[in-house]
Amino acid sequence: MAAIDIKNIVKEYGDGFAAVNDVSIDVQDGEFMILVGPSGCGKSTLLRMIVGLEDITSGEMRIGDKLVNDLAPRERNLAMVFQNYALYPHLTVYENIAFPLRLARASDEEIDRKVRAASKTLELDEHLDRKPGNLSGGQRQRVAMGRAIVREADAFLFDEPLSNLDAKLRGQMRTEITRLQKRLGITTVYVTHDQTEAMTLGHRVAVLKRGVLQQLATPRELYENPGNLFVAGFIGSPPMNFLPATVEGTSVKLPFGTVTLPPERAEKAAGKGLLMAGIRPEHFEDASVRADHGTGSTFRAQVEVVEWLGNETYAYIPFEAPPEVEAQLRQLEHDLDGESMHTQLVVSLDGSSRIREGEEAEIWVDGTKIHLFEPSTGENLTVDHAHAGRIPALGNEAAEQPSAVG
Repeated sequence: MAAIDIKNIVKEYGDGFAAVNDVSIDVQDGEFMILVGPSGCGKSTLLRMIVGLEDITSGEMRIGDKLVNDLAPRERNLAMVFQNYALYPHLTVYENIAFPLRLARASDEEIDRKVRAASKTLELDEHLDRKPGNLSGGQRQRVAMGRAIVREADAFLFDEPLSNLDAKLRGQMRTEITRLQKRLGITTVYVTHDQTEAMTLGHRVAVLKRGVLQQLATPRELYENPGNLFVAGFIGSPPMNFLPATVEGTSVKLPFGTVTLPPERAEKAAGKGLLMAGIRPEHFEDASVRADHGTGSTFRAQVEVVEWLGNETYAYIPFEAPPEVEAQLRQLEHDLDGESMHTQLVVSLDGSSRIREGEEAEIWVDGTKIHLFEPSTGENLTVDHAHAGRIPALGNEAAEQPSAVG
């Protein structure tokens, strides 16, 4: 095993386009690191630079104590698992797993021992004599992982390995990958565009946008303390609501009324003019269902659409926003690869709520969970940046360029 130190890495193509722009990530020995972001954020390009399939324009890449910028892929001792499995259809499961060992001219005894150990770990014993074409997608992915295991590599690299599987299989494979990584304790870098994978698999998550690192933190820290608008909008499903807001004293004025803020949050946003308030759907509730209003505030609003899902209810409440906020929402929608950022409030309510479409309802909101963002830079004014994971200087949109590779 080995740590992977990515320091000020840049990947610039011949036309001057920077697909990865000054990214620094320290993957610790034995850590499960996730690279996540929408299509074109540079995550796959960065992974390919780690393994040596893409040249590094500038910066340093170290695996363990070794500088690997100029080393060929075979000299880096890394095992990569691809989205399309990359199995040999004419070989059995046994021979697919054994393939890297045969290339290394290992003895038959060593090959058999390692293949059977990997097969047992991945529960593939009964499939060793079968061909990949006769396996399910999940089984094929396990074979690809078995081939990585027998190499005894310093690190595993996964490039969107579950994107070809259906939803149920993805859930099962997430659990299997987590168990495997814990059992082996091997350094792992995992690329995905799926935030569910990012939040459930990783020890830490690096969120990328147009080749620039936006925030590097634990999944919980990203969710509770997003460093900027992009991270706040990307992490969470349904996504965070963004509304026009102005702060007066210890209150924030929203399209539906005034909500009391914790003094420390109000102080950070005082005198900033028009802001964007970010509130997650689950930080609302039907006021008639919530017995203790506690630190929250209530407001009345006209509900346009209600979706009852049994255990929870989603209510949709339209609102009006000034042009500058609408423009920011449109830009955010573009940055998030088309994720809808309409001027409507989405609130998640208890399934017992009796709120109906077309009626006015009293809604409770938790003022302690409201984030306030500076519209022009996207900076989260209410988060303690010193404790929110690594966040680069905001407003530096060298990343504001056409979409990156990966």
